[in-house]
Amino acid sequence: MRLLGLTGGTSWESTVLYYQLINRMTRERLGGHHSAPLVLRSVDFAPLEAAMADDDWDTVGRHQVEAARLLWTAGAEALVICANTMHKVADRVQAAVDLPLIHIADAAADAIRATGAQRPLLLATRYTMEQPFYRERLARHGVEAAIPDAAGRDRVHAIIFDELVKGVVSPASKAELLALIAAMRDGEGIDGVILGCTEIGMILGPGDVDIPTFDTAEIHARAAVDFALDDRLPSAP
Repeated sequence: MRLLGLTGGTSWESTVLYYQLINRMTRERLGGHHSAPLVLRSVDFAPLEAAMADDDWDTVGRHQVEAARLLWTAGAEALVICANTMHKVADRVQAAVDLPLIHIADAAADAIRATGAQRPLLLATRYTMEQPFYRERLARHGVEAAIPDAAGRDRVHAIIFDELVKGVVSPASKAELLALIAAMRDGEGIDGVILGCTEIGMILGPGDVDIPTFDTAEIHARAAVDFALDDRLPSAP
């Protein structure tokens, strides 16, 4: 297997999931006692969260580039940014190191297209839902993602930052998300749900709704394992 370099800690709750998923998938593919060779650079989320709130993406980019360079120096053969929102600076990270970057939105788009879904709902941080970097990346693959209205975006964002990144999984918040999905399905005609924050899989899963659900943490982890084992990246835009 190729050595994967993971940038995590944004938040560490979902980075734990990546570690488990990548190793579990590796064992499923190779059998026996196999596990994945990984290098992890876990960063302090607090200054990054503050920078995002201040719209200071230059600081976010510097942090992510520093992490990527450390992983490159440690021998990583591909980069995995264990978050959706951090892909706001993915191009800057990619330009800083001579390594392939396995982009979470490319992997998600491949999974969405495989089901035939055409108008999935994107549930994510406010930054990922409102800024163009993520939805435009999906659109390059022919996926047109819908987002909630302003009140819905605020509530989803709050559930992520006030609860999930702190390890809090609230049944009441899950019920709110399911109600939002149902309303968007009835009113907007959505035909899928993108769990576009790597923590949302902690509270929602495929069994919770009757339309295709795309857990980006799981999809991204699988793309990383595919690359590590057979040297193929998800399809480029």
